[in-house]
Amino acid sequence: MGKKRKKFHPSSRGLRAIALLEGAKGALVLLVGFGLLALIHHDLHAAAEQLVRHFHINPASHYPRVFLDLSGRLTDMKLWSMALGAMFYAAIRFAEAYGLWKQRPWAEWFGLLSGGMYIPIELYEVVQGITWPRMTVLAVNGVVVAYLLVVVVRSKGK
Repeated sequence: MGKKRKKFHPSSRGLRAIALLEGAKGALVLLVGFGLLALIHHDLHAAAEQLVRHFHINPASHYPRVFLDLSGRLTDMKLWSMALGAMFYAAIRFAEAYGLWKQRPWAEWFGLLSGGMYIPIELYEVVQGITWPRMTVLAVNGVVVAYLLVVVVRSKGK
């Protein structure tokens, strides 16, 4: 007799898609954390000015000025703190991705709660001004949270 195949769960494709999204978010934030570590012991203000010049952005404009001012106030300790925070966040996203990939109920609940807590903030941001990035983030997160809610409710009924 052949191997017994694991029974396919109808929600496994969706959970795996969300797991890939969460893993990608974790990987992106992890890369940012390593990038922050690479900036330690460097002249951040000079690097920020070079970046602004490279992209031909007017340094007197509002957002480039905020960026340049912030870069002048960053210390090595703040960079370490931000890098460690990024690594902690990435670890959480990787754990959630693993749990969703393996269809663990704790991960379904964790994803529902962690995604759901951002919706009020995302709604506030959209109310402040509708932009494509804000609407995209809200829409994607809304779909993920709604899907996980359906998965959790259905599994609770079984």
